[in-house]
Amino acid sequence: MKINFTQVMSQVAMRHADKEALVNIERKRRFTYRELHLFTNRVVNMMRERLQLRRGDTYLCILENDNLSLLHTWTVLKGEAGAVWTNFRDSIDEHRWQVGFIKPKVVFLENALLDRYFDMLHERGVTVVCMDPPTIARDGLHYFYDLLEGVPDADPGVESDSTRDILIYRFTGGTTGKSKCAQYTMDNWLACRDAYYAENETVFDADSRYLHMAPISHGSGFGMLPTLFKGGCTVTQNVADLKQWCRNLEAEKVTISGLVPTLLYWLLDLPEASSHDLSALRTVYYGAAPMSPSKLRQLQDRFGNIFLQIYGSTECLQPAATLCKADHLGADPKLLASAGRVSPTVELRVMDEAGNSVPAGATGEVWIRSRATISGYFNNHEGTAAEFCNGFWKSGDLGYLDEQGFLYIVDRKKDMIISGGFNVYAVEVEAALNSHPAVAMSAVVGVPHEEWGEAVHAEIVLKAGASALVEDLIDHVKGSIGRFKAPKTISFVEALPLSVVGKVLRRQVREKYWKDQKRQVG
Repeated sequence: MKINFTQVMSQVAMRHADKEALVNIERKRRFTYRELHLFTNRVVNMMRERLQLRRGDTYLCILENDNLSLLHTWTVLKGEAGAVWTNFRDSIDEHRWQVGFIKPKVVFLENALLDRYFDMLHERGVTVVCMDPPTIARDGLHYFYDLLEGVPDADPGVESDSTRDILIYRFTGGTTGKSKCAQYTMDNWLACRDAYYAENETVFDADSRYLHMAPISHGSGFGMLPTLFKGGCTVTQNVADLKQWCRNLEAEKVTISGLVPTLLYWLLDLPEASSHDLSALRTVYYGAAPMSPSKLRQLQDRFGNIFLQIYGSTECLQPAATLCKADHLGADPKLLASAGRVSPTVELRVMDEAGNSVPAGATGEVWIRSRATISGYFNNHEGTAAEFCNGFWKSGDLGYLDEQGFLYIVDRKKDMIISGGFNVYAVEVEAALNSHPAVAMSAVVGVPHEEWGEAVHAEIVLKAGASALVEDLIDHVKGSIGRFKAPKTISFVEALPLSVVGKVLRRQVREKYWKDQKRQVG
């Protein structure tokens, strides 16, 4: 089906004309719905006429949240070239690989990266556009707002096939290996919007003010269209700073935000969480990594029943399961360890190794199919063939469904530890360790063991000022989930390796112990 997204957004802009639509905190920019609509029309017209970005071309954005918000879905879906979003905090080596892989015609770049990135991009024939006035003139460098001078704000007149034309590319997180490039149609993103609206609990409305501190190039960006189409306001923060997050919550009267579990744990001990008025905040989304049920209870006691869990992925651009606020207050405490009920807009199955559905309570691999599920990876036929089947994406997560339709994720397939013939799920051991009052966070991996193949090992970060004995922590886990699942060894560390979006990189912890081994499994 053909859709002119400019016409769709014009109706939204007409309905909410003078309401605030977008706030860029660090750049001190504010747009009403009417202003945002006309501005994004100009951006698309500029990209088509002055940068010659047409159907089949791609442009790469290495931008912080403030600037990327100008080139997000409300802009991309109006145009015809494909936008490639990458994480501003990734390394230059990762960005160099991404440029070589996707071969963009244009790169939109933060000025802070110009000295290190410009020559690399220019040598590859890429047109570079910086988002702030450049301090040094460079041949082939363009300034974003200079390019916009004199460009009309008329409808670009672009129609896209909503289910066939690829308009957005995003790289997977790479926590289990080299990142892959997911490709999205307009309908994938509209399905994401619709999935949020389909839940029983109403989160998005005309009064919503959604603060994005996590990168909108990744999971945080899922909330952009649901906010837009309800008439709410998107607020962007560039710096991953919880103290600043608290200040911005108060100043902008934020009602919705999202944090990964690691940051929520830190929030428990942050003085600014008490010294600032956070009373407007009514929803905090969490996800991307398992949440410790015991720490979730502490967060609820501290901030109230405002937490809502999402289980989703790069490959399926919607919440595949949601643990709603009402579920957080359920009589059964076991629910806090679940990922929530399966979304009414998704088909989720738990499959055995042969690709057959398993009964409720049995563990298998989670497969997901919906309008939001991508068709495959860009320029990666092998990866697509391995991870997609009949429209389903094979998530690589091991889990089970209970009789009520709640999904429980027990581990990644690659993170399952097989010790002496027993399957031990790292996430379960981490949850037990994290429930100890002295533990801030943990990472559990299998390490080489001559007799058992693998032994359960934990690296632990203690809370500030706390102390604990290894023996006491091991006994704590034994009492929680059983003797054979408890770590055989524990190391105390100052910090755990985290991805740019705050996920614990368990793979990097594991690699330290296997780097000199001929085999990489027990």
